[in-house]
Amino acid sequence: MKVFRTVGIALLALLMCTSIAISQEPFTAGTWTAVTNAPPSNVAHMVLLTDGSVLVNSFFFTTHADNWYRLIPDNTGSYINGTWVNAGSAPSGYNPLYFASSVLPSGHLIIMGGEYNNGSAVWTTLGAHYNPLTNAWSSVAAPTGWTTIGDAQSVILPNGQMMLANCCTTQQAILTKLSPITWTATGTGKTDWNDEEGWNLLPNGKVLTVDAYVSGGCCAMGSEIYDPTTGAWTAGPSTKVNLVDPSSHEIGPGVLRPDGTMFYGGGTTSNAVYTSSSNTFAAAPAFGSGLDMADAPASLLPDGNVLLETSPGVFNNGIKFFEWDGTNLNATSNPPNTSIFTSFEGNMVCLPTGQVMFTEFSTTSASEVEIYTPSGTFNSAWQPTITGISSTTLTHGNKYKIRGTQFNGMSQCASYGDDNQSATNFPLVRITNNGTGHVFYARTHGWSGGVQTGATSVRTVFDVPTSIETGASTLEVVANGIPSAGLAVTVN
Repeated sequence: MKVFRTVGIALLALLMCTSIAISQEPFTAGTWTAVTNAPPSNVAHMVLLTDGSVLVNSFFFTTHADNWYRLIPDNTGSYINGTWVNAGSAPSGYNPLYFASSVLPSGHLIIMGGEYNNGSAVWTTLGAHYNPLTNAWSSVAAPTGWTTIGDAQSVILPNGQMMLANCCTTQQAILTKLSPITWTATGTGKTDWNDEEGWNLLPNGKVLTVDAYVSGGCCAMGSEIYDPTTGAWTAGPSTKVNLVDPSSHEIGPGVLRPDGTMFYGGGTTSNAVYTSSSNTFAAAPAFGSGLDMADAPASLLPDGNVLLETSPGVFNNGIKFFEWDGTNLNATSNPPNTSIFTSFEGNMVCLPTGQVMFTEFSTTSASEVEIYTPSGTFNSAWQPTITGISSTTLTHGNKYKIRGTQFNGMSQCASYGDDNQSATNFPLVRITNNGTGHVFYARTHGWSGGVQTGATSVRTVFDVPTSIETGASTLEVVANGIPSAGLAVTVN
């Protein structure tokens, strides 16, 4: 058995806190850059895998084989200059749009349900498992007795297990075993349907949701909190303002910031801020000009700001982007062709470079994959910290253990709501060769879930890629685009 080699000493006292203050700086807009190499087809949903690649599915509204692709960063770590490789097809007959997705601690991906399948609105119960080691897909059965999953939400709980919603009931289930697939019922006490709701991890390990499918269509301004230790939902605080569009039941995303507050966008022109330390909501500023976040994406940036996509009214064209800094909504730059898109057509995922990758769910020739580069940088108190590694001499193809703090980052990072999940609250291991500057990602697995884990010691396993260059190198653990301090290693 390998033992950990100590590489750190005392942790900063500041890490003992689960929320860390964010200083205010004058706002500078970020920039948008289209990827150099266009994807093989128009693409939609994205997830970051634990080997640093981005898995995407092709956008469609017809019956076809659902092709998936991976964007691989170039040898400098650039996603803008990355290349696309084929990632296979989902099992025959399963071609979903708007579905649940979670990257498991094994590094594998589970997708479940779909509001559409093969271009038809069916709220399917089909599902699939993607194994990145074999680049192959297999079918996953729904929880026993479920007749719908549809555009449901999912989340990785702090214990590393995936919780899944049934869109059109109050049912939830936990994936307790991958082989054979085993679902266990959970979620007693849920008061309204799961439909149109998002799930947001809190620093205390619980899950917050804003009630969207309430009796009468809107305006209950309620929330609920799931406790993984009891498996039960209890009433949460009032949202103070109505975040739910009365006709469509749409709401916006919720994004947790390093200070423990969560910006919650509205499907109406109202927004709110949830404070986890006091378990309270308060009204937030409106965007103005009739802009809202009905089924819109958002993501945390390394400096603690939240990147937000908006559009006027529910599903009207004309998207605009903002950054929330905790006090103000700052208008930022926009990608091309904003006049022909609406908020629900966007999707975001946080990259290990600190950038945000953005796709538009569109069949038009104007659809592009863009990357947003923010102007700000992170507070050092938010960095992952490496405190031990099983060896600093790394061999091609071998597995190693690494431990430290804040490997799960300060947030799930990206949010959309029930229709898409692109959470990245897991550790990546990035190794840079000192001589060539070339960047390699070592696939991680065996980590636990959660956010803002503070000084709690956590660990993961990483696999050294067989393609890695030998020699003196620098290893970093990256969570939500924020890297740890570099650790000197030798690759042989």
